[in-house]
Amino acid sequence: MEIGAKIKQLRAKAGLTQEQLASALGISAQSVSKWENAVTMPDVALLPMLAGELGVSIDELFDLTTEQKLHRIERGIDVLSEYSPEEFARQEEFLLHQLDEYADRTVILEYLARLYHFRMEADARRVSKYAREAMLRAPEKKVCQWMLQMSERADAWDWNVANHARVIDFYKQVIESDRITPKATLPYMYLIDNLIADHRTAEAAKYLQEYATLPAARPFMIPVYRAHIALAEFDKPRSDAIMAEAEQYFGSDTGFLFELGQYHAKTGNYQKAIAYYEASWNDSEKPRYTDPLDAICIIYEILGDDQNAIATCDRLLVSLAEEWGYEKDHAPVLEVQKRKQSLLQK
Repeated sequence: MEIGAKIKQLRAKAGLTQEQLASALGISAQSVSKWENAVTMPDVALLPMLAGELGVSIDELFDLTTEQKLHRIERGIDVLSEYSPEEFARQEEFLLHQLDEYADRTVILEYLARLYHFRMEADARRVSKYAREAMLRAPEKKVCQWMLQMSERADAWDWNVANHARVIDFYKQVIESDRITPKATLPYMYLIDNLIADHRTAEAAKYLQEYATLPAARPFMIPVYRAHIALAEFDKPRSDAIMAEAEQYFGSDTGFLFELGQYHAKTGNYQKAIAYYEASWNDSEKPRYTDPLDAICIIYEILGDDQNAIATCDRLLVSLAEEWGYEKDHAPVLEVQKRKQSLLQK
């Protein structure tokens, strides 16, 4: 339905005359008439007020399809820092309604998970901000220390908090589910990740053997996981040897180069980590995921090399703009600008 016809339909449903709607908007009745007869379109600046007077959202005013609405949610999560409470409520209501309407329920479940995670991340930033301020005032009080740990995913000393037993059990359920055919690789990878983190190396090795048999398994990840299992068993010489041997076979693969960067960063060999992250970044096809540059920036900050950290922020900003099309007011750009500004103020 054209927007003019939609305005006419909604105006009639709201029991408003053209004159009444025009008066509420501060325009002439003739302007409303032109909209409804498809002579002109409403000014963009009037859309929020127009939607409000007609009792609908801007999406409903334009009669967007379900796919268009899903795309808008995805784009919002991608570029915004957060939704307003009103906008979040609208998106939540729409998605909950789609659970029983949309053909693929899995798609809607994913969008709901992403929407709630988006809000959770925004709330976590607030938790971190206020907890940090409170800790500077009263560093001996425990509650804000704990809040900071949770909001910034810091390590927890208590094993009963830090262990991953519950998520491990869930991933085992996913893998053993009869509904997943053929077997997906990602659940195996996340399961192995968490088993290694908990030093449950025998189980990690068992599931790695299963992973290796999957058609979609990434060959270079098999020695990478073997090396990390060795690390979790406190055998770094064996781990180093596994990675060195694997480099002979997979040294030209950008994915493996990134994993080499990961390996050396985790073991504190930062200069080697930077070299492999750079190699991974330079050899990747555009648009390139910014993970290697993010890691390089963090390492420079750890090393106290603020100049190179700032230069890496500039490289990130160029990539976000030129390779991904982000604009100056989009959340990923603002986040890097904030990091750069913090470095400049040191």
